[in-house]
Amino acid sequence: MTGPARWNRDTLPEGEEKREAVREMFDAIAPRYDLVNRIMTFRLDVRWRTRAVRSLDLPVGATVVDLASGTGDLCLELRDDGLRPISVDLSFGMLRADRSRAPRVQADVVLLPFGDASLDGATCGFALRNLVDLDAFFAELARVLRPGGRIALLDVGIPRNPVVRWGHSIYFGKVVPWIGALLSDAAAYRYLPRSVAYLPPGEAMVAALGQAGFADARVDLLSGGITQLLTGTRDR
Repeated sequence: MTGPARWNRDTLPEGEEKREAVREMFDAIAPRYDLVNRIMTFRLDVRWRTRAVRSLDLPVGATVVDLASGTGDLCLELRDDGLRPISVDLSFGMLRADRSRAPRVQADVVLLPFGDASLDGATCGFALRNLVDLDAFFAELARVLRPGGRIALLDVGIPRNPVVRWGHSIYFGKVVPWIGALLSDAAAYRYLPRSVAYLPPGEAMVAALGQAGFADARVDLLSGGITQLLTGTRDR
């Protein structure tokens, strides 16, 4: 059975089954991933990535790993900001479609092939909900970052304003899967709105980051709350 077909089930997978299904799903949607993203976000995704990279506030030449890097959008943004990106993704299909020309590594983001305290920063764009173990991921971030290293992690959010939340739920739950089915893979883009169920509240993720070694971790809501940005500094 191919990866995208797994998302036709009524229940979301867990554990190792989730890891493999996510990897195969992103292998399948890699060729048109950027096109669908631009259309379904009205290019707001570009603005969100710019905000994430600028929030790192790292010196020129700092080495930043982009985790679950996809086709390299954040790596391009990092390079434009004078930083040295490294692209890491579990999906070979995504790495093959990566156009950033950053060094590319196929790896699980909770088992990174980097030494302790070897990197200056880390980014991750819209992949937290696809991970099997967020606590393990946060611990791995703390391991590979030097003291003073910075993180910027983007993912979907739930707007607090009830009117915005209602409108977003209609768009995210109905329109986005239709766009995905029209341009890419229907099952994969049905998964997208359902996958929010995996994501803990922003405040819970901030607390988990604090426990992992990012005492100043915070969450900011972007574009009315449809996206959230987690930032933090590795404790010295």
